[in-house]
Amino acid sequence: MSGYIIRDADWPADEPAAISFIHGLQKYESAFESNRRLDEGVGVEFFAELVTHASENQGRVFIAELDDQAVGWAVFFVKERPIYVREEQRRVGYISELFVVERARGTGIGKALIAACESWARELGLREIAIGVLAGNRRALAAYLAAGFTAYSEELLKHL
Repeated sequence: MSGYIIRDADWPADEPAAISFIHGLQKYESAFESNRRLDEGVGVEFFAELVTHASENQGRVFIAELDDQAVGWAVFFVKERPIYVREEQRRVGYISELFVVERARGTGIGKALIAACESWARELGLREIAIGVLAGNRRALAAYLAAGFTAYSEELLKHL
């Protein structure tokens, strides 16, 4: 499948699609992570938080569009690492959200969204870009490794 475009989000026109992507990711991740909210409010609440955080931290929101329909997105912003990291490596680009609707998965849209984030990070003069993945999300992990990401740290969780 080709013919998709990657563009900057256009608010408020893209807000309904973005909220649907949040809901889609919550539903997808709930299959292997039981703490995901599935209520209607999560999309609206998290959307507002994401857009604010991106706008305050040199971020951008990219939309993947296919046949004039939004089919995916990536939310990017700059993070500051802790003081124990060398100063010249503290600023890192971070892909907070990456989601592609089921019918468009496996088409290269996810790679194109990552490439758009990488391009923006280079424009900002960043030397590194990061993305998080839940341990149970094997498909995303494989895609990120194929895109050139490598393991940096692991965060462990113990249910009490």
